[in-house]
Amino acid sequence: MDFSLSPKLKELQEHVRRFIADEVIPLERDPRQTPHGPTEELRTELVDRARRAGLLTPHAGREFGGLGLSHVEKAVVFEEAGYSTLGPTALNIHAPDEGNIHLLEAVASPAQKLRWLKPMVEGRTRSCFAMTEPPPGAGADPSMLATTAVKDGDDYLINGTKWFITGAEGASFAIIMARMEDGTATMFLADMDQPGIELVRTMDALDSCFTGGHGVLRFNNLRVPASDVLGEIGKGFRYAQVRLAPARLTHCMRWLGQARRAHDAALQHARTRQAFGRTLGDHEGVGFMLADNEMDLQTARLHIWHTAWLLDQGERCNFESSRAKVVCSEAEWRVVDRSVQILGGQGVTHETIVARIFADMRAFRIYDGPSEVHRFSLGKKILSGRSNASVRQGGEA
Repeated sequence: MDFSLSPKLKELQEHVRRFIADEVIPLERDPRQTPHGPTEELRTELVDRARRAGLLTPHAGREFGGLGLSHVEKAVVFEEAGYSTLGPTALNIHAPDEGNIHLLEAVASPAQKLRWLKPMVEGRTRSCFAMTEPPPGAGADPSMLATTAVKDGDDYLINGTKWFITGAEGASFAIIMARMEDGTATMFLADMDQPGIELVRTMDALDSCFTGGHGVLRFNNLRVPASDVLGEIGKGFRYAQVRLAPARLTHCMRWLGQARRAHDAALQHARTRQAFGRTLGDHEGVGFMLADNEMDLQTARLHIWHTAWLLDQGERCNFESSRAKVVCSEAEWRVVDRSVQILGGQGVTHETIVARIFADMRAFRIYDGPSEVHRFSLGKKILSGRSNASVRQGGEA
């Protein structure tokens, strides 16, 4: 594994870094940034800026107007974009659209790609992914899926309630996971303006970085034609893994940029703030925290790059992406937490960006599977010898 950056990738990295500094960070205090994410007007302005810079939706295939980045290339670009709370929105690599773009490229029919994928890659529309449900439905355990899809002639009728649906408000369409009559799961595509879909409310949450916030959706006899089934009937759980394995990793990439931003703010403060006759950084306790930050940042980056490299080799990497999600979410959280501590009073106000990052990042240890669920899954695979790592080291599969 060679993690050195090619001249072309270094150039792209610098281009994204300059774009974020010059075009995106100045908008972070824009009043169109709301508790439920950037308004559609602000999102459109950010997307337009990225389009002019040639950076819009860089992970999408070239046939749709993207840059066709590899997973390792995404690791570099997404970290740079994540340096601003608005960066992923600007480049159109934010959740859930980034994962939905990957899923549609892999599974959707040509007609579905033209209807739903192409406008999203162009930054003209947004989407949401409707899987999580209120109790007793599916949460961290997808097998508890309660939303149903029943065949009705050539169509399917969908009924159920979803919540924590990121980007629901203002989304043009939804990817809906529903249980079939035989107990399997299927994904359906549906425009959000249909009478069978109700946005019940937008939930208040710690984070404010996702356009459209997190919504509660109700499906009441939503009629979906068979032509709008995503992929094949009964393969919903399989397609969820197609989406989730790389999507966990791209979360790690974006949040790494946020953690680095928090660390940089703390480092600048430690170099200039005086206390007890010297700068904060000259006090051993603060220096230790900065050193721990550097180690956690590099640990996260290496896990990301290693898993991205494996994905580029065609490996499935469910084990590695699950492991990386735990390692990165916790390491990056520690960086931000220490940065708040180093900043002291400024760290708990909005005098700097760090308090905002702190609130946004806390949910990362829950999104796309809580750390505890990943540890449970990893432990079972390790004990059974079914981890990808054990196979590569000669263990039994």
